[in-house]
Amino acid sequence: MHVAGPTTMRLSSLLALLRPALPLILGLSLGCSLSLLRVSWIQGEGEELCVEAVGELGGPQNPDSRTRLDQSDEDFKPRIVPYYRDPNKPYKKVLRTRYIQTELGSRERLLVAVLTSRATLSTLAVAVNRTVAHHFPRLVYFTGQRGARTPAGMQVVSHGDERPAWLMSETLRHLHTHFGADYDWFFIMQDDTYVQAPRLAALAGHLSINQDLYLGRAEEFIGAGEQARYCHGGYGYLLSRSLLLRLRPHLDGCRGDILSARPDEWLGRCLIDSLGIGCVSQHQGQQYRSFELAKNRDPEKEGSSAFLSAFAVYPVSEGTLMYRLHKRFSALELEQAYSEIEQLQAQIQNLTALTPEGEAGLSWPIGLPAPFTPRTRFEVLGWDYFTEQHTFSCVDGAPKCPLQGASRADVGDAVETALEQLNRRYQPRLRFQKQRLLNGYRRFDPARGMEYTLDLLLEAVTQRGHRRALARRVSLLRPLSRAEILPMPYVTEATRVQLVLPLLAAEAAAAPAFLEAFAARVLEPREHALLTLLLVYGPREGGRGAPDPFLGVKATAAELERRFPGTRLAWLAVRAEAPSQVRLMDVVSKKHPVDTLFFLTTVWTRPGPEVLNRCRMNAISGWQAFFPVHFQEFNPALAPQRSALGPPGAGPDPPSPPGAEPSRGTPVGGRFDRQASAEGCFYNADYLAARARLAGELAGQEEEEALEGLEVMDVFLRFSGLHLFRAVEPGLVQKFSLRDCSPRLSEELYHRCRLSNLEGLGGRAQLAMALFEQEQANST
Repeated sequence: MHVAGPTTMRLSSLLALLRPALPLILGLSLGCSLSLLRVSWIQGEGEELCVEAVGELGGPQNPDSRTRLDQSDEDFKPRIVPYYRDPNKPYKKVLRTRYIQTELGSRERLLVAVLTSRATLSTLAVAVNRTVAHHFPRLVYFTGQRGARTPAGMQVVSHGDERPAWLMSETLRHLHTHFGADYDWFFIMQDDTYVQAPRLAALAGHLSINQDLYLGRAEEFIGAGEQARYCHGGYGYLLSRSLLLRLRPHLDGCRGDILSARPDEWLGRCLIDSLGIGCVSQHQGQQYRSFELAKNRDPEKEGSSAFLSAFAVYPVSEGTLMYRLHKRFSALELEQAYSEIEQLQAQIQNLTALTPEGEAGLSWPIGLPAPFTPRTRFEVLGWDYFTEQHTFSCVDGAPKCPLQGASRADVGDAVETALEQLNRRYQPRLRFQKQRLLNGYRRFDPARGMEYTLDLLLEAVTQRGHRRALARRVSLLRPLSRAEILPMPYVTEATRVQLVLPLLAAEAAAAPAFLEAFAARVLEPREHALLTLLLVYGPREGGRGAPDPFLGVKATAAELERRFPGTRLAWLAVRAEAPSQVRLMDVVSKKHPVDTLFFLTTVWTRPGPEVLNRCRMNAISGWQAFFPVHFQEFNPALAPQRSALGPPGAGPDPPSPPGAEPSRGTPVGGRFDRQASAEGCFYNADYLAARARLAGELAGQEEEEALEGLEVMDVFLRFSGLHLFRAVEPGLVQKFSLRDCSPRLSEELYHRCRLSNLEGLGGRAQLAMALFEQEQANST
C-alpha cells in the first residue's frame, strides 16, 4: 500500500482543475503558432518583391522581375510622401484653382460642334440651338463667314474662310486648343441634321474614353478598299479626345496634301493616311443608328423602326421641319416615359400586398411619396381656397383678391387637366363638359408637390345624347419634378465691399453709434470693406456763420482713423434741397471704378461679416442685384422687448446697448419690413447701365420728375435686365425709428413709407392692448 505525499496530491488536484480548460489552451497555442508562421511567409514575399522592384528600376531588367512587377500593380497601395521644403529656396505661394473639378482633372462628357454657313446661320442653326442646346453642356457653332452676326444665346466662332477643308481643319484646331482638356467626346454635325440629344448623350456615357474612336455612319470612298471608310458628315460623328490629341500634329500636313470638296471626306482621309483609323458604325456593343429622311416626307407619318431608333436624321431642309422632327421625337419619348411609369406602378401595386402594411400602405398616386403627416398642430399644411375669379389667400393679407397672372393660369390648367382625365376614363359611354368651378382648394406639400381638390359642376352627355348636370369632386397632384442646379456665374467672398451711408442732418445724432458698430464688426475683424459717408446738407445748413450739423460725425470718423491705422473713412458733402436716393447714388457712382461692389446702407443698419458675405455672394455682376429685407424692431413704448416665443408671464428683457444685435435666445419683437428698400448690394457697372437706360427712355423734365419718385431698387426693377433678388436678412436688425416720408415722393413710395411706419409700431396683439388700455383710461 502506497501513500501519496503532499506534493503528488497537490499536482493531481491541479490537473483535475485544469482538465476542462486543456482543449482551449491547446487551441490558442495552435492558432498563435499558425499566425506567426503566416506572418513570416508574407514578410518574406514582400521583401522579395521590393528587391525585385529596385533591381528593375536601378539595375539591369530581366523578364521575370518585369512579370512579377506587372502582377503586383493590381495590389498597388498608396504611399504617403512627407512634405519637405528646401530652406534655401524662396517660398512660393500655392495657387489653388477656381473650381475643384479643375484641380481633380475631371472633364465634361460631350461637346457638340455645329458646322454652319452664312445662309443658314439665322435659320437652321437657330433651330438646332432651340431643339438640342439645353441637353448638352456646350454647343459651339463654326462658320467660315467673317464678322457674322451672332444670334442671341449662341456661341459662334468665325474662321474667315469658307473652304471645306480649311473650315474643318480650323474647327478641329479650335476644339483642341480651347476644349481639348475639358471634354472626353466631341460630336461634329451640320446644321441641317436633327440629333436625338438624349440618345446621343446616353451613347457617349456608355463608351470608354481610353480608346481612339471615330464613330458614325460609315461610307466607302470612291475607288477605295472596304477598310477605308469615312463618317458621313450629314449624320454627325463622334471623335474621342485621345484621337483628337493624336490628330492635331497632322492637320497642317493633311490640309496641304489632301484635296476634297467635302469636309467629312477630308477628315476621313486625314485619319486613314496619318493614323490608319477609319470610321466604324459599331463599337463596344453600341450601334450608331441614323435615318435618311426622304424629300417631302411627313415626320408624323414615319413609323419605321430605323426612324424610331435613330440618333440622327438627315437631311433637314428648313427650320420648320426641324421643329416638327423635335415634336415627333419628344412625343415618342413622352409615350415611352408614360409606359415605363405604368409598368413601375403595376410592379409597386403587386409588391405592396407583400409588405406588412398591405394595401393600406399604398399611396396615391402610386410611386410618389405619401402626404406629409404633421406631428403637431403647428406643422399642419393649410389649404388655399379659390374660385375661377378670386383667391382668398392674398399676399398683402387682404381677405379676397382677384385671381390673375400665373396663379390664374395654374388654376385653369388644373381644371382642364381634370376634365381631360375624366373624359379619357369614361369615354365613349360619357362625355363631360365643364359648366363652372364650384370650389377649389390647393396646398403645397414639400414632399409631393402642389395638391388640388376641385368641386366641378359638369354636364354629362351619353351616347344617345341625354344630358344631365353632375357635381363631382376630383383630386389632382402636380408632382415635383427632378431638381436641377441652375447655372450661376462664379462669385467669391474675397470681393471688397464699398459701403455707402447717406446722412441727413436729422440723422447726424445717430451716426456715431453706427460708426462704433462699424468699427466693432468690420474694422476690428479686418473685413475687406470700406465706408463712404455721404453728408447731405440742406440749403441753409453748413453755410457761413451756420454751425456744421455733421461736426460730430467728422470727429468720430477721424477718431476711428487714429484707432485703426491704415483705415480711411471717406466722406463727401452734397447740398440738396430735396435729396433722392438715385441722385445721391449718382454722386457716389462717379467717384468709384465700374467694378466696385456697393452696399447701400442706412444709419440704423448694423452690417456684420455674415451680412457682407451674403452681399458678396448674392450680388453678381451683369446678372443679379440683391436688396435684403431688414428686421425692424417694434416701438418699445407699445411693444416692450421680450422673447417673441417666451412664456406669457415673462417680463421685459433688458434693453440692448446702441448698435448691438439682440441675442439669439431672446429676440426683440418686430417684423421684416418688406416695404423698405433702402439697403441694397449691386455693382457700379450694373447701376450705370440701368441709369443710362433710364436717361435714354426718359428725357428732360420727365426724367427730373421720375428721379424724385424713384429709389435705387426701382431703377433696377424698371430699367435693368438683371435678376432682382429680395430675401429676408436676419443679420440686419434695426432699432425702431419713424421714417421721414417726404411729400415729394411718388404716390407709391409715399404709400410704402407710411405703411412701413404704421406696421412698425407693433404687432396686432400689442396694438389691440394699447387701444384697450386707452379706452379703459378714457372711460374712467
